[in-house]
Amino acid sequence: MKYRKKPVVIEARQTGQDYDEDVDILGWCNGFLPHADDLEGTDWLFGIRTLEGDVMVSSGDWVIRGVQGEFYPCKPDIFEATYEPA
Repeated sequence: MKYRKKPVVIEARQTGQDYDEDVDILGWCNGFLPHADDLEGTDWLFGIRTLEGDVMVSSGDWVIRGVQGEFYPCKPDIFEATYEPA
C-alpha cells in the first residue's frame, strides 16, 4: 500500500544566513550550545533537544517546528524535496 503525507503547514527557519539570525533561531527552538571542544572540526552551530534525543544543527540546515510544537533539523536537500511555501 502507498501513503501520502497529509498537507500540514509547519514553521521553519534556515540557519547559516546571518549570525544574528542563527542566534535568534537558537532561542526560538530552545537550542543549546555544546562545549567548544565538541564543535572543533565540525560545521555544527548548536544542538536541539528533539523527541529522539539531542541532535546537532549544521550551517544551512532548516529548523522545523512540527505539528505538536516539537523542533527538529532538516538538511536543505530534504527540505526542498519535501516542503513548499504555504
